[in-house]
Amino acid sequence: MQMTKEEFLQKANAASKNTLMETLSIEMIDFGDDFLIARMPVTPKVHQPDGVLHGGATAALAESVGSFASHIFIDTDKLFVRGLEITANHLKSVKDGYVYAKATFLHKGRTTQLLDIRVTDQADQLISICRLSTISLPKIK
Repeated sequence: MQMTKEEFLQKANAASKNTLMETLSIEMIDFGDDFLIARMPVTPKVHQPDGVLHGGATAALAESVGSFASHIFIDTDKLFVRGLEITANHLKSVKDGYVYAKATFLHKGRTTQLLDIRVTDQADQLISICRLSTISLPKIK
């Protein structure tokens, strides 16, 4: 029996307990055949000293959603995912509300994956463009 979208998202968010994703209040909110969307509240806890969203928090959001997207599409009984490289170009500042990260695949290989991650604000304005490469490695039992 396959999980519903809501059951899957609940399971995904439960897996974030006691992790950086929970610390930053990152929540997976939607997914499809080739994408995953997460959101993160922009509060003082993710600000840089001058009161805008810290680029490191944006990169953490991007890597979290991208790595989790790669994780969705592998056999987790046999493989695990690790990030190889992330780049982030920050285009606009945000002071409050939510930012949304949509990870889509540019390459979905058996071993390596490349994802494009667009971070937008609540008005759907582009905040950052990120690229993440991941690798799927065999679990050693």
